Amino acid sequence: MSQAKTGDTVKIHYTGTLEDGSQFDSSQGREPLEFELGSGQVIPGFDKAVAGMAVGESKQVTIPPEEAYGPHREQMVQEVPKTALPPDLSPEIGMALSARGQDGAEMRLTVTEVGDDTITVDANHPLAGKPLNFDIELVNIA
Repeated sequence: MSQAKTGDTVKIHYTGTLEDGSQFDSSQGREPLEFELGSGQVIPGFDKAVAGMAVGESKQVTIPPEEAYGPHREQMVQEVPKTALPPDLSPEIGMALSARGQDGAEMRLTVTEVGDDTITVDANHPLAGKPLNFDIELVNIA
C-alpha cells in the first residue's frame, strides 16, 4: 500500500481542536481538503503529520505553535485611538478589522479590548501560540 510523500496530491478529512477541546475547524460534512504535500499550502506540522500515511489510515496529532501559526508576538498587539477609526464603526471584542501595514500589505486585526478612548487590536493569527490537535484521515493519494 502506498504512503503519502512530498509532491503527492492528497485528500484528507480532519477535525482541529484546541487544548480545551473546543473545535476550531473541520472538513466533516464538506469535501475533503486537497493539497500538495510539501508545497507549503498547509501549516508545516500538518504536512509532517500526513507524510507517510496510507489511504484509509487515521491518526491523532498535536502540532506545536512553532509548526503551526508561530508564537503569539506581543509586538503585534497595539492600542489604537478610537479617533483613528471610521466614525460609523462601533468596535466590539472579537470583531475583525483590516488595516494596511507600512509596506502596504493588508493585515487582519482582531479587537481584543474596547476602552472609552482606545481599542486594543491583535495582528497575530487567532491560533498563534496555541498547540493544535488534529484527527486526520487520509482519503486519497493522487
